[in-house]
Amino acid sequence: MSIPTPHIGASDASLVAETILLPGDPLRAKFIADNFLEDVEQFNTVRNMFGYTGTYKGKKISVMGSGMGIPSIGIYSYELINFYGVKNLIRVGSCGAMQPNMKLYDLVFGMCASTNSNYLHQFNLPGTLAPNASFKLLYKAVKLAEEKKYPFHVGNILSSDTFYNEESDSWKKWSKMGVLAVEMEAAALYANALRAGVNALTILTVSDSMVTKELTTALERQTAFTKMMEIALELT
Repeated sequence: MSIPTPHIGASDASLVAETILLPGDPLRAKFIADNFLEDVEQFNTVRNMFGYTGTYKGKKISVMGSGMGIPSIGIYSYELINFYGVKNLIRVGSCGAMQPNMKLYDLVFGMCASTNSNYLHQFNLPGTLAPNASFKLLYKAVKLAEEKKYPFHVGNILSSDTFYNEESDSWKKWSKMGVLAVEMEAAALYANALRAGVNALTILTVSDSMVTKELTTALERQTAFTKMMEIALELT
């Protein structure tokens, strides 16, 4: 395969920075580009999965939507790593809290990602891999959150293939194992990064609670989760 790829329209790898933020929502990617980056150029519109490159405090950085679910981020992260030379991939997304001490808008740093997906089976491993984040990125993110006094949690997250689960209380089994929150992408991102020897981290904002049933609006998830964006932009 050569560039542009089937899913990313940039005709030159230099149009994409070595560090990229990956929100699931392409409109969140546009929000980040419009509000945080300077000298912005759009490098992708394929399937309306908007991608932009600009500068943040003088550093070249990209941002692109990754879509919903492991198959989607699996495709985009693979192409970004293997065809565009991206070295640092930082997912910025929302999650559902599974622990009672977690509140709306708290940050979650995914140290590793459990999953109910079959995505990892392709690697034909003789056991079960728990794909993990880059310690370098995770350490920096934690230090920044501490400096900024942002409430945060670090630990295992669940990348689920099912948003509407037939067994509605199945999350409680994960919660008993100390899993912090549920989202839908990190496991594939981490697996692709580990296989390629590059860095990845998932930074999430609690958008709803499985415990209390509190939730935020779609607009809030698109534009109000700025703390995780600030930390992600400072990482490299």
